[in-house]
Amino acid sequence: MIYQTGQDWRDAGHKRVMLFGMSGLGKTHIATMLRQSGTWFHYSVDYRIGTRYLGELIGDDYKRLAMQVPLLRELLMTDSVRITSNIRFDNLAPLSCWLGKPGDPARGGLPFDDYMARQDQHRAAEIQSLTDAIRFLQRAEDIYGYPHFICDTSGSICEVVSPDDPADPLMTALSAHLLPVWIEGSAAHTAELVRRFDRAPKPMYYHPDFLRAAWADYGRAHPGPVDPDAFIRWTYARALAHRQPRYAAMARHHGVTVSADEVARLRQPADFVALIASAIDRKDD
Repeated sequence: MIYQTGQDWRDAGHKRVMLFGMSGLGKTHIATMLRQSGTWFHYSVDYRIGTRYLGELIGDDYKRLAMQVPLLRELLMTDSVRITSNIRFDNLAPLSCWLGKPGDPARGGLPFDDYMARQDQHRAAEIQSLTDAIRFLQRAEDIYGYPHFICDTSGSICEVVSPDDPADPLMTALSAHLLPVWIEGSAAHTAELVRRFDRAPKPMYYHPDFLRAAWADYGRAHPGPVDPDAFIRWTYARALAHRQPRYAAMARHHGVTVSADEVARLRQPADFVALIASAIDRKDD
């Protein structure tokens, strides 16, 4: 790790961390709190995916829909209107909407092969966006003068690396510049995430092997046209169990672990600095 002790971290003039874990456990809460302090650069992997790498594909989807409306078609063909997504750190809906859900087209689903193609595009974009974090470290300091840097990763980071391989190239490159920090949820947190997702299911990226197995298993248990929302609800609960050991392996090989309860108690940047120092020292115990 780039900080060997908690005191090394406290004394560092440049604090650089990478948060990972399931969405909904506090990654963006921490990043927003630190960004608002004025001394931390907030790099959002999801935002980078949806703007730099998938923004054109997302916009093209909107244009295909607009071309079905005669008035909008005329305006587009004469370059009279501009249609684009408006992704923000706190609103990634355009990215989720583009990623879509597999299942019955009559219920808003995508054909499974089309869905898998989008999953593959997301995977490539996520890997590149994670790699870009290293370059943005220097940009944040050289251009904007930020001494500290926080990388807010996607919940699917554990699907684009090999967690059990301590020499995984992407994690090795990232951990040479950033301290990976896993926000670990409890069984109660998992239950709440499932309830929250059930109320408002949204698309996610999954490892292709996991997704193909889930699709086959669901099809055997639910023959006939697949309800897209029902499928992703069913798959999400599986994904939580699938990802937990992958996150744990990443933290074991490359970083430290904090609990979601500890994160929920953070109120200011100094609290975060103290928490990470404690997590580093705990790892050495």
